[in-house]
Amino acid sequence: MPDIIAGVLATEGLGWIVFAAFLGGLVRGFAGFGTALVFLPFAAQVLTPFQSILALTFMDLIGPLPILRKAWPKVEQGDLWRLLLGTAVMLPVGLGVLTLVAPEVFRYAVSVLALGMLAVLAGGLRYPGAVTRRMVLGIGGAAGFLGGVAGLPGPPVILFYMARPLEAAVIRATTLYFLFAFDVMIILGMGLFGRWESGATLIGLGIALPCMAGNWLGGWMFRPALEKPYRAVAYTLIGLSALSGLPLWG
Repeated sequence: MPDIIAGVLATEGLGWIVFAAFLGGLVRGFAGFGTALVFLPFAAQVLTPFQSILALTFMDLIGPLPILRKAWPKVEQGDLWRLLLGTAVMLPVGLGVLTLVAPEVFRYAVSVLALGMLAVLAGGLRYPGAVTRRMVLGIGGAAGFLGGVAGLPGPPVILFYMARPLEAAVIRATTLYFLFAFDVMIILGMGLFGRWESGATLIGLGIALPCMAGNWLGGWMFRPALEKPYRAVAYTLIGLSALSGLPLWG
């Protein structure tokens, strides 16, 4: 164990990972999403794909704990369970594909997905039709696949909620709980694929504290009336992180 800890502390770029954990928590605290979109492009510059996702997962599992209880009464439970069912089906498929992906491809995928998500959000694109129960299951499946292959389950779910006539607090709460449940599922999935690594797990647990601090601060800052300024800040942080993660810069 001392050797593992020493190796973790010697990880190049560890300070940036800690900083990204705090920013990711901050964005999720006031927007209900964004931890992975902010954190992964930074982490993928230092860690392998599976290490990046594993560190994110353990960090993300602990970070939101201070705000989960308060958010539960606002959760749209029907949506939540359907999303999780679809995720459970497709997550193993995504993890299987990830075993075949090179680190450079993973970095491109993470950054391009983040930038694409940012473009859709900032552009205000909306699905005009009715959202059926089958569609919710399919959206959960897409989230499971993207979560397994790139550590980004959030984009399909966030886009789904852009088409739902729900108040901001309900969307935020349901997304928070979906992402929390996804973290539990992907930990189990990585165990089944034999991809647990002690070093990445320790990094994730270590950066859970700055992530939790960011979640708490973001939750404290959250005011439904200020949704637009919060989203503008979230979009800026996501965009900067995604650009920094592109392999074009080395």
